[in-house]
Amino acid sequence: MSAASKPKTHMQTRPVLALFILLGGLILLALGLTLSISVGAADIHLLTVWEAVFHFQPDLTQHQIIQELRLPRALCGAMVGAGFAVAGAIMQGMTRNPLADPGLLGVNAGSGFALALCFALWPGLPFPYVILFSFLGAGLGAGLVYGIGSLAKGGLTTVRLALAGAAVSALLVALSEGVAIYYQVGQELAFWYAGGVAGTTWLHIRIMFPWIVAGLIAALMLSRSITVLSLGEEMAAGLGQRTGRVKLAGAVIVLILAGAAVSTVGMIGFIGLVIPHVARFLVGVDYRWIIPCSAVLGSLLMVFADIGARMINPPYETPVGALISLIGVPFFLYLARRERRELG
Repeated sequence: MSAASKPKTHMQTRPVLALFILLGGLILLALGLTLSISVGAADIHLLTVWEAVFHFQPDLTQHQIIQELRLPRALCGAMVGAGFAVAGAIMQGMTRNPLADPGLLGVNAGSGFALALCFALWPGLPFPYVILFSFLGAGLGAGLVYGIGSLAKGGLTTVRLALAGAAVSALLVALSEGVAIYYQVGQELAFWYAGGVAGTTWLHIRIMFPWIVAGLIAALMLSRSITVLSLGEEMAAGLGQRTGRVKLAGAVIVLILAGAAVSTVGMIGFIGLVIPHVARFLVGVDYRWIIPCSAVLGSLLMVFADIGARMINPPYETPVGALISLIGVPFFLYLARRERRELG
């Protein structure tokens, strides 16, 4: 094997830059969370934010706004951004598919369909059960996409996976809308389609937090195996890796992260598509760095997108999902065009 054809895994890994991104990203995230808490229909001074967080006085209205509305909203944005981004990174690493994303491959639509059934058949269902149904719906969507994509002659290719994801997502969204119309729960379901962190409470945070944290820790533990798997299934098997177990573990992590995020903020797409590509471009091909960097960058994108959604047309809010799509759709078209050129 010539020097030019050898894998460049170690040469392409940039741990120093990755550490800089992690440290700098965490500092920016802290600033973003502070700004998110202070910005809104009622602008609140940063000193008041500090006092409300560390010296809460329940008799002050601004302190109540910060503690009960804005603080859980900001923390929720950071958590779901990390969840979506890491889920996308794992999917891209396992499938070696640059277009892999929970929103594009039916995971989000499956969760939305399960939530539509919850609203229709079991109104007022406690939030822990809502998350459980969201996990099941995410598994249904992903299973349908991979099953349909694998039926075509020639196996599961990148383009077929994207086409199957688009078809299954459209089907599940249509079924969700049909359920919403028949059972008259369209208003409840509209929030999940638009996507956003408005209305998040401490109850949502307490229930979602252990799922997101457990998923992120599991992703870090699996990161080395995903790096090997991203080199190719045959090479990974040749190195002694049990690829089937790695894929199963990765799929479970993706369903946990995406299911918990969708059940809380709705079907926000493209975070899991864009952020892993940015992280891979910056830090290289080692998923031990890609996954934590994706978590930090995904949190940053979601927090600042939520801030932008509140500032574009105050006092009204622009849906966060629509704002992120302005970035995600052109990026998706660019990736699809590049993939087509490489295949051609």
